[in-house]
Parts: sequence; C-alpha cells; structure tokens
Amino acid sequence: MSLLIKNAMIVNPDKAGKNSQDILIEKGLIKKIESSIKDSAAQTIDAKGFLVMPGLIDMHVHFREPGQEHKETIESGSKAAAKGGFTTVMCMPNTSPVIDNKSIVESIIKEAKRVGLVNVIPVGAITKGLKGEELTEMFELKASGCLALSDDGRCVTNSRLMRLAFEYAKMVDILLIQHCEDHCMTHQAVMNEGLNSTILGLRGWPAAAESIIVGRDIELAQYLGGRIHFAHISSARSVELIRQAKAQGLLVTAEACPHHFSLTDDELKSFNSNAKVNPPLRAKEDVKAIKEAIKEGIIDCIATDHAPHTREDKELGLDHAPCGMIGLETAVGLTISELAKSKMLSWSQMVERMSSAPAKILGLKLKGEIKEGFDADIVIIDPNKEWIVSENDFVSKSINSPFVGRRLNGKVETTICNGKVVYQA
Repeated sequence: MSLLIKNAMIVNPDKAGKNSQDILIEKGLIKKIESSIKDSAAQTIDAKGFLVMPGLIDMHVHFREPGQEHKETIESGSKAAAKGGFTTVMCMPNTSPVIDNKSIVESIIKEAKRVGLVNVIPVGAITKGLKGEELTEMFELKASGCLALSDDGRCVTNSRLMRLAFEYAKMVDILLIQHCEDHCMTHQAVMNEGLNSTILGLRGWPAAAESIIVGRDIELAQYLGGRIHFAHISSARSVELIRQAKAQGLLVTAEACPHHFSLTDDELKSFNSNAKVNPPLRAKEDVKAIKEAIKEGIIDCIATDHAPHTREDKELGLDHAPCGMIGLETAVGLTISELAKSKMLSWSQMVERMSSAPAKILGLKLKGEIKEGFDADIVIIDPNKEWIVSENDFVSKSINSPFVGRRLNGKVETTICNGKVVYQA
C-alpha cells in the first residue's frame, strides 16, 4: 500500500519549506512531492502543524546483542530508535562475542531484518577481540555489511597498529571511528578530572587523555592521507584540534552526544551513577565549546552513544558502576531544548547534524534528504510539544538515564522507515 503524508512542512539540510506540501511514498521510496496530491487508495497521515524531516541517523549505539540481551536486544533497541525518530543506526562492536568476523555481522543483519523496524548497520572491530593487538579482516567485514570499524569502548592506543589500520582502511575504503582515550591516563577513573572530582574525592579522567589521541590521529590522517571519525567528543581542546585539522583540509569528522551538550560534571555531585559515562561529563567551558562546534559544523553530527545497563549494574555505586546512559528516546527533545529553541541551530542545521551529515560520512546516498527518488525514511516532529522524561515511557529494555524527570521540548509523532510506519505516538 502507498503512503501519503499531507500538509508536510518539509525541512531539508539546505532549507526549511515555507509552504506545506504532500509526499507520496511507494515501494519504500519517495515517489512524488507536490503542493497537492490525491490518492484515495493510500494510507494517509496528516502532518499539519508538525515538521517533516529525513529519518534521523545515529552513528553510535550499543544494542548489546549478542551476549547481553538482558540489557538490550536488536528488537528492543530498534523500538527505542523508532520512537526517537531514528531510521538508521550503527551498532558498536563491543558485544560478547565482539563483532569482529563475518558470521556475527551477518547474524546481526539477519536479526535486524527479522525485526523489520529500522536499518541496523553493524560496526566491525578494528582489532580482533578489541584487544588492540591484531587487525581484523577489514575486507571481509566490509563485504559482510560493515560501513565502519571501531574498537569503541577501547582506544587503539598502539600508534604503529593505528597506522596500519589507517593504511588498510584506505585500501578497503572503510571508515575508522576512534574512541579517543589514552588508557594510561584514565585507569580506574570515575568522572572528569577537575574541581568537582577533587571535592568528591573521586579519581579523575583528564580531558587531555582525549585530546592526546585526537591529536595523534590527526597527525596520522595528515601523514597517511586517510580519514578518521572521532566518536563522542567531549572537550574544548579536542574541538580546537579538530577545527585546525579541518582548516587544513584533512579528512576528519566528529560527533558529539546530547549529554555532552546538556550536562556538566556537576551532575555527579549527587552521586547519580546514571550520569557516569565515557568520556565523562565535562566542565561548563567544555559544554559551551561543544555547542559552538555543533553550530559551526566543526562537529559534524549528533550521535547518542545509546548505552543500556541494568538497574542492578548502575546501583553498584560510582566507583564500580559501568559507564553509559540510554539516549535514543531523548535525543530529539534534548537537541531541540538545548540547541534549536535557543536559535543556536536552525531546523535545517538540525537535519544536517542528525541526518544529512551522517549519511554523507557513511556514503548512504539515498538518505539524509526528503527528495523524490530517495529512501522513504522520514520523521514527523512536533517542535512545540512539552513532555517530561519518565522511566515508564521508555521502550528500551534499560532505564539508565539522568534525564528522568526533566521537562523537554519537541517530540517525535511518527517515524517512517523504508516506506512503513514503524512508530506513532
């Protein structure tokens, strides 16, 4: 059956429409966009009063399958993504077993197709077992369906090995995503190193541990002519290094997470373990720098780093609780509340950071824009809807969010993936 969206105020990365249009969807593609379309046989959605954007693309999620299905599965994670307005997600390889071979990649793709809600693309590991010792078979991983490689959760700290990764990835034409952390500087760290960690008596994670790796990989990108994507950037110094690299024309891209532009390390004063993340929440000046970098496009895209954990895990206390928070269902509300409502980002810039830029970085040529002939991945958002984050409303298996109880602006009304309605409020 065809699908017809009426009265759509379309927002694309290059411009936001001033007049409503109708969108006809057939066989998973955007068939026609006109001022008025009549199709009595089509399923109809009235988008009057809402913003209609390309489906959001998240380059950084953890679905925990295989190995930790009690925290999240591909099915529950896909439901959370659809509710959050995401139609394509990249799931990171720090599963158990690690996504470092063809069979695991294929099993994830098969399960995602069975679920049939959103596009789930596995990210393969850079090194076997995430051990930082031996490179994976990059050609095999790409052929199996991976668009990127990462040791996320761990950093490839061995510079010689990272050089080889750059060289092989360039031959394979696959993206490297780096988790920037000098582990020698962050051993047993709990939170950002600064005044708050000193007052609370908690071991600190210095921002320099991130920027040291950012700087090293920029040097490798320049030396080898390779490309690198920096995950969850959190510090002002890292932003400055990326700005300089882009000014030199290097093939460097970066992402930031909503929690890194919405919260500071003050959140840890209450010993809320749901606010323990890696990299940690930083100081006010870092949050300001992240916001400015997103506005300027120095940070190319917004990614959630959706990281589910059980209540029992998070109740172990700050010293022992795992890092991470869920983020798929709050990303739109936080982006609108923190960036769009303050006019720091226009609606078109929001589309660029959350859909178009990720599509370009990943080479998804028919995504990231509402255009005839493109994939029918669409999200309909009520930009004025006020709502309060509640544990009871999460469809993720986990509820580890420091935003519970927070009032947000902007909510997803409908998500359409491959021409099929996969979520309606």
